[in-house]
Amino acid sequence: MSGAQLWNDVDDYFSSQLSTDDEALRAALRDSGAAGLPPISVTATQGKFLQLLAQVQGARNILEIGTLGGYSTIWMARALPEDGRLVSLEYNAKHADVAARNLARAGLERIAEVRVGAALESLPKLADENPAPFDLVFIDADKANNAHYVEWALRLTRAGSLIVLDNVVRGGRITDARSTEPDIVGTRAAIELIAGHPRLSGTAIQTVGSKGYDGFAMARVLA
Repeated sequence: MSGAQLWNDVDDYFSSQLSTDDEALRAALRDSGAAGLPPISVTATQGKFLQLLAQVQGARNILEIGTLGGYSTIWMARALPEDGRLVSLEYNAKHADVAARNLARAGLERIAEVRVGAALESLPKLADENPAPFDLVFIDADKANNAHYVEWALRLTRAGSLIVLDNVVRGGRITDARSTEPDIVGTRAAIELIAGHPRLSGTAIQTVGSKGYDGFAMARVLA
């Protein structure tokens, strides 16, 4: 058995035991695929992990940068109380439309809001609204701007908030300090920002599974 097949089998086992989805989540993936969205949503186990993080945080307000079809959005929004709020930023209007329909079908349209546009344009507008600090920020958008997204996350959070940055291993390419590829340059800049920022305490975890070899970084806001 190949390593990739073994990873897939383990993912399937954990998903079936610990992250059982439902029709709303299955439909979100199904409709995203039918609409031609790339198959890059988090896995069920990763979605459940994000949900558990939100619950551990006692989150009332969540910010997501990168919506895609709303699969991860559903997982996190379900951790919020009835008066909670999730704001998700999506560059692609087609993706945002699919996500909005998926959220409505899941009964989350009052809690979760998808905003369309480049995140680096949406984030200043969001800040101008002076929102309540976000308890959890999940960053899963264009990797070239990862450091900028972490900086904005710091502006929109409080002491004790959690920032999660997805896809940081890049199949191992993250170690290439000479790379000029935008995703590597941007992700290394974000990791170095987390490492050196006095308001952040962070770590990174490598993962394998049905999405291949990757990982995530996580940072707690200290002050």
